[in-house]
Amino acid sequence: MTTKSALITGVTGQDGAYLAQLLLSKGYRVVGLAPRRSATDTSLARLEWLGIDKDVELIDGDLTDLSSVIRAVQHAAPDEVYNLGAQSFVKTSWDQPLLTGQSTGIGAANVLEAIRIVKPEARFYQASTSEMYGLIQEPKQSESTPFYPRSPYAVAKLYAHWMTVNYRESFDMYACSGILFNHESPLRGLEFVTRKVTDGVARIKLGLEKELRLGNIDAKRDWGHARDYVKAMWLMLQQDEADDYVIATGRTTTVRDMCRIAFEAAELNMDEHLVIDPAFFRPAEVEILLGNADKAKAKLGWEAETSLEQMIEEMYQADYDRLAGQR
Repeated sequence: MTTKSALITGVTGQDGAYLAQLLLSKGYRVVGLAPRRSATDTSLARLEWLGIDKDVELIDGDLTDLSSVIRAVQHAAPDEVYNLGAQSFVKTSWDQPLLTGQSTGIGAANVLEAIRIVKPEARFYQASTSEMYGLIQEPKQSESTPFYPRSPYAVAKLYAHWMTVNYRESFDMYACSGILFNHESPLRGLEFVTRKVTDGVARIKLGLEKELRLGNIDAKRDWGHARDYVKAMWLMLQQDEADDYVIATGRTTTVRDMCRIAFEAAELNMDEHLVIDPAFFRPAEVEILLGNADKAKAKLGWEAETSLEQMIEEMYQADYDRLAGQR
C-alpha cells in the first residue's frame, strides 16, 4: 500500500501537533511547514510533548512567501494539505491587523495557489473559525448562518474561508473548510483564556500566585478538545466530495463557569482569587457562540468525545505537573 503524504502548515501549534500525531498513527508521511526568522525560533515543544518531534519532517517556509509554499508543496508532493498556520490570537489582531491579514488571510490563498500550480489533485483543508460569526445572526450557528466578523482576525479568516469556496468552485479543487468552534488542550498557548485559567489556577494552588486576572467572564463559548477536533479535519478530506462543516459540541458555557470548573479541580474557592481587570476587555466582544454540528454528525459520523469538565481537569493537571516539576 502506498504511503499517503500530508503537508501541515502550523504544525508546531496545538492543532498541528495533534493532527500530526493522528496522521502518523494512520501511517502517513507528515511534512510540516515551519516559519523561521532565526536559527532557533522554531519551537518543537508541542511535538516533543506528544513524542513525535522526530517523526515529523520539517521544512522551512512562511505562508506570506508564496515561493516557499510552492517549494513546500513540491517537496511534500502531498495527497492532503492542512492549512492550520495563522496569526491566531484574536486580541493581537487589533494591534497587528495587517500582519494578521497577510498571514491568516493571504496566507491561505498562497497555499491554495501553490496547490493549484503544483499538485491540483491534492485535497485541501482550511481552518476556519467560529469567530467569523461574531455578532451572531442566529442563536445556534450552522453552515448556513450569515457571518458578521468582529475582529481583524475574524475578517482575515473569512477571506480565507471564501477563497477556499472560490477555488473549489472555480478550479474544481477538493477544498473544504472546517468552521471550528473553540477547542483547547494542554497544548493551547498561554495567551488563550482557557490555558491562562488552568495555568493561573495551578500557580495559585502551588503558592506561586494569589490571584487570576481576567476580562469579560460573562462571554459564552462552545468549547471542545483539540484532540477530538483534528479527527474531524481528517474525516473531511476522506469524503467523496469537498464540503464545509461546523465542528462544535453544541454546548455553550460562560468563562465564569469554565473558571469555576478549574478552581474546583484544584479544590480552591474561585471567589477568593478571581479579579476582573478592564485591561483585558476586547474593543469589540463576541458575547456568545454556540455551534450546530448536525451536518458533521450526519455526514462524517463525528461528534465530540471529551466533555468540558474532562478537558479543563486534564489541562489543570498538566499545568500543575509542569509547574511542580520546575520547583
